[in-house]
Amino acid sequence: MISGLIRNLRTVAAAALCLTAASTAHADTYPSRNITLVLPFAAGSGTDTTTRLISQHLSQALGVPIVIENKAGANGMLAATYVAKAAPDGYTLLVTTNTTHSANPYLLKNLTYDPVKDFTPIARTGDLPFMLVINPEVPAKTVGELVAYGKANPGKLSYASGSSAAIVSGATFAHNAGLDLLHVPYKSSPPALNDVMGGRVSMMFVDILTGLPHVNGNALRALAVTTKDRSPLVPHLPSMQEAGVPDFDISSWQGYFGPAGMPKEIVTRLNTEIRKIIENPEIKAKLATLGMDAFSGTPEQLGTFVNEQLVLWEKLITNAKIEKQ
Repeated sequence: MISGLIRNLRTVAAAALCLTAASTAHADTYPSRNITLVLPFAAGSGTDTTTRLISQHLSQALGVPIVIENKAGANGMLAATYVAKAAPDGYTLLVTTNTTHSANPYLLKNLTYDPVKDFTPIARTGDLPFMLVINPEVPAKTVGELVAYGKANPGKLSYASGSSAAIVSGATFAHNAGLDLLHVPYKSSPPALNDVMGGRVSMMFVDILTGLPHVNGNALRALAVTTKDRSPLVPHLPSMQEAGVPDFDISSWQGYFGPAGMPKEIVTRLNTEIRKIIENPEIKAKLATLGMDAFSGTPEQLGTFVNEQLVLWEKLITNAKIEKQ
């Protein structure tokens, strides 16, 4: 009986050693093929542009090609669900923002993923500040003038959105300023911005990276930034609060995630390389020119941050009186 128990213990120990060896071998050989980064927004968006820059350096660091796959639609739910269901082997990752991991649980009735349970946090990469832009034909050069025009012409102004930050910013503006604004949703920011420039929609809250070239080309007029304080990227623009809209402080964050259950060794490898890239002064400066405040941290810090942001965005969406769709 004792000899049988010993044999069983040896069998269990051998199995454990095999699993450990397999896990270590998998981590040691990672990556051995292409890695796909899935994005919830279309090409040309702020997340797309900054991810392409970071991925160039990440590809060099890991020694394998990195493929960008844009899966825009359903407010980012398509991309998030796709990655949530992928194999947790480190070859299919999600580069996303507050759209999928902070706001969607309170914006969408039939969410097909859980932003906490279905994902492995890898690394945060920074923030993408937003600004309010309008079609130059709208007779307003300040937020105050825009509010006055909107109140004098109820129902005439509209706002486009291509992300949750744009949705919540527009609804918060309408609610806090007491305006009647028509919401026109789009799959992503670039097509939404095209319709604002074309005069089919009055205004939009858009990330600085996507909107600034059109502002500099006089196709759009920028009025303010959405953060509590002015942004060093566009220091001449006031904050919405500074411009007279109370209780306005909204920003978009960005980070890397994998499916739930990724091996810790692979998460650590990815986090280490991403942080090296983000902390490189030259790359950080380049990202700043693209409208991104770049910084990073540990996977654990990103996980904690996601939980904190879920609380914050629930409050923002509730205060703006946005109903789930």
